[in-house]
Amino acid sequence: MQRAIALVDCNNFYVSCERLFRPDLENRPLVILSNNDGCVVSRSQEVKDLGVPMAAPWFQLKGMAKKHGITAFSSNYTLYADLSNRVMQLLSQFSPEQEVYSIDECFLELTGMNELTHYAQHMRSTLRQCVGIPVCVGIAASKTLAKLANHVAKKQSDYNGVCNFNDLPEEQLNALLDKISAEEIWGVGRRTSLRLQEMRITTALALKRAPAKRIRAEFGVVLERTVAELNGAACLELEEITPPRSQIICSRSFGVSVSNLPELEQAVIAYTSRAAEKLRSQHSLASCIQVSLRTNLHKPQEPQYQSAITVPLSAASDDTRLLCRAALSGLRHLYRSGYAYQKTGIMLTGIIAAAERPRTLFDDVAAQEKSSALMATLDQINHRMGSGTVQLLGEGIRKNWAMKQRNMSRRYTTELNELATAHA
Repeated sequence: MQRAIALVDCNNFYVSCERLFRPDLENRPLVILSNNDGCVVSRSQEVKDLGVPMAAPWFQLKGMAKKHGITAFSSNYTLYADLSNRVMQLLSQFSPEQEVYSIDECFLELTGMNELTHYAQHMRSTLRQCVGIPVCVGIAASKTLAKLANHVAKKQSDYNGVCNFNDLPEEQLNALLDKISAEEIWGVGRRTSLRLQEMRITTALALKRAPAKRIRAEFGVVLERTVAELNGAACLELEEITPPRSQIICSRSFGVSVSNLPELEQAVIAYTSRAAEKLRSQHSLASCIQVSLRTNLHKPQEPQYQSAITVPLSAASDDTRLLCRAALSGLRHLYRSGYAYQKTGIMLTGIIAAAERPRTLFDDVAAQEKSSALMATLDQINHRMGSGTVQLLGEGIRKNWAMKQRNMSRRYTTELNELATAHA
């Protein structure tokens, strides 16, 4: 029985989320901007057709935006995360095995099912009707080929949003792969593609036909597996449970430059609190926390400074209070007056499973149990009432440093006072 793996990918996901509650923006040029409304992170097809590249700085596009009527929204991650959860939950009903790969795409195991192209079209129509998000589906014998099949489904309208490589004759499949740049292959990237070009390997078909031993000698076992996957051998299995992250990072640019230590402390506490929530959600503990601080590197006329420090914890922990105490210690060591800081961030490292916490004769078990109960209550309230409902006092009330979100839409699905309204 031939293996059948589907990759379901939402089309222009952030744009689609905004259009879901603003149907007047359908078929109109629309972009979603990054933190502080800095650059483009999602584009409608109309904007792509205008030649606007991904990551284009928004301030450079304002003239074009006025000329072509481009609408811009700040990133509304609360809305996008909620709609992503709805999409993934609905897709899980179509397969006993699902790997959520990112916020807008997942793999599904479809081996043994009949009429897969028709089944995938049923997925698309169900998602469109129940959630309102358009998707494309690629089906193939391996995850790498499924990614490429999805690429074809998006780029070639005659496939009507579904491309099933398993149904194609070898000649037709090879003709499609010959039109896809090697850089488009999952896991290849820019640097590897440049090295492949030196070997005259410029397309997916050329890499498929490349000698596996030579690829392994030049690039290692990972790219050798990619070659095998291009030939239909499933080397990468679906991961039904996302493995815990070995590093957790929370880092953002400020909405305005910050020079004083108290405001920097607010930001570090806020970022550490968010990272601690993620740490507890995967039932892990952190042994170290790294704090970084930097000025605006794009303003060379101003005094420049950047540095980072790693602070080890006396014992691995997931307690927000202990992590913040260590982060503040690192920040105070880094801070230098006289600079206009643009960004700070924290990174949790030395992550271990909570169940593997090292035990010693000097452990205060009662204190650990009290800490765990407090953090569980904190997370429960914030999950039910919204992130940041309960927070450490050190985060402050007025956050002048918070990132700019001048064009953010409403949180239509998670805030009662921001629900969409219907007009007769």
